[in-house]
Amino acid sequence: MSNRYHSFSVPFHSLAFLVCFILVHASPAAAEKPTELVDKVCNQTSNYTFCVEALYSDSRAPDADSYTLAFISFGVAYSNANNTRDYYIAELVKNTSGLDYHYRLETCSHDYLRAVSKLEEAYNDLNSETFFGLAELAGIASRASDHCQDAFKGISSPPLGSRNGDLKRLCEIGATIAKLFTGSS
Repeated sequence: MSNRYHSFSVPFHSLAFLVCFILVHASPAAAEKPTELVDKVCNQTSNYTFCVEALYSDSRAPDADSYTLAFISFGVAYSNANNTRDYYIAELVKNTSGLDYHYRLETCSHDYLRAVSKLEEAYNDLNSETFFGLAELAGIASRASDHCQDAFKGISSPPLGSRNGDLKRLCEIGATIAKLFTGSS
């Protein structure tokens, strides 16, 4: 019997840049027709192509059942949020001199810390086969990206705009997959 349990023992923060690079620059889904399950999930999201590419950034996707697909989606969202906070925002904070801008970035850093925490909680719930809270945890992580985006209202080109959008879409994928377990629509 295969061990279905997964853990965060792999240092995601060290792989986060690579995962995000693949999401942004590669299109592994283009080489392969999505499975029926991936197609079903991605058709329920706001960006089908983004969804397929995000899920297929993991080599387990072509053979994934809904359980493994949930691990993939929450793992990719976790990696994205962790990378954004630990590397991208940290670098922006280091190179920012304006107090107002610095405050906005610190707000986002706290928002992404919350997102990382909730996505890790979701991952742990998957490990314990507790599915009922997954969609809510994805929603909290998504709202953290909204709050970060709101911190830059009035700024013509928010520095985290695309990253906030990516996290929001990744959380949407997780919430959509979570509904497979609870029968919610």
